[in-house]
Amino acid sequence: MGTIYEASRRTPLIIKGGGGLRQSAEEFTNLRITLDDGRSIPLTNLAHLERVEGPVMITRETGSRSTVVVANVSGRDLVGFVDEAKRIVIEQVQLPTGYYLKWGGQFENQQRAAARFAIVIPAAIGLIFLLLFSTFRSVSQSVLILTNIPFAMIGGVIALWIAGEYISVPASVGFIALLGIAVLNGVVLVTYFNQLRALGRDIDEVVIQGARRRLRPVMMTASIAAFSLIPLLFATGPGSEIQRPLAIVVIGGLITSTILTLLILPVLYRWLNNRELS
Repeated sequence: MGTIYEASRRTPLIIKGGGGLRQSAEEFTNLRITLDDGRSIPLTNLAHLERVEGPVMITRETGSRSTVVVANVSGRDLVGFVDEAKRIVIEQVQLPTGYYLKWGGQFENQQRAAARFAIVIPAAIGLIFLLLFSTFRSVSQSVLILTNIPFAMIGGVIALWIAGEYISVPASVGFIALLGIAVLNGVVLVTYFNQLRALGRDIDEVVIQGARRRLRPVMMTASIAAFSLIPLLFATGPGSEIQRPLAIVVIGGLITSTILTLLILPVLYRWLNNRELS
């Protein structure tokens, strides 16, 4: 199998025969070719035959030959592994002219997702802030509710560390899911605080009674979401590599978000109220 070049023309050449030709080099070299005048000559009179080892299949991408080296990463984060691999390749591998490396697979997908998250997450937080401001008509209270977001992020990061997982695309999606739940708990508390303030209650009574009476709604919101994700923690089948990090982030974030919302948010509300009065 080969190619015959005639000026700018390329003609594929394929020699077909029985299965024995592929097994016996001697039989292949003694193969006789019939000419136009009826004479037959050995194939060795027309071509130089040589057995060589080469690629079974040549793949191309964007018009260039390509080959794939696969590596499965476990026990460490994907981005850190690729960064270290890039550094080692640059230091120890000298690529010939015309050769280049491209890092793809899950790493490429994660980099693409991270670039999108860099736009989507700030836009989502900005939209949430506008909705909060339209509801409370107060910049300070809107920012106060948004402080629940770091409360949730703390739990998600700690949960990943305890579980031995790393930041990935599913884990990032879990952090985004936490935004809505954390903000909802803050809205529940601050709305009730404002109702008690409208009744003329003292600020100390507002934060204490408000936190006590809103304990059940906040716990119900968090517990329903957390318990529904517990089966994903023990998933082992196909798709578990996506389900488990998401569940770990959401459950861990709900724990810290619920606790810190009930403990710190009332304190911040009281401090903010006293500052506005002064």
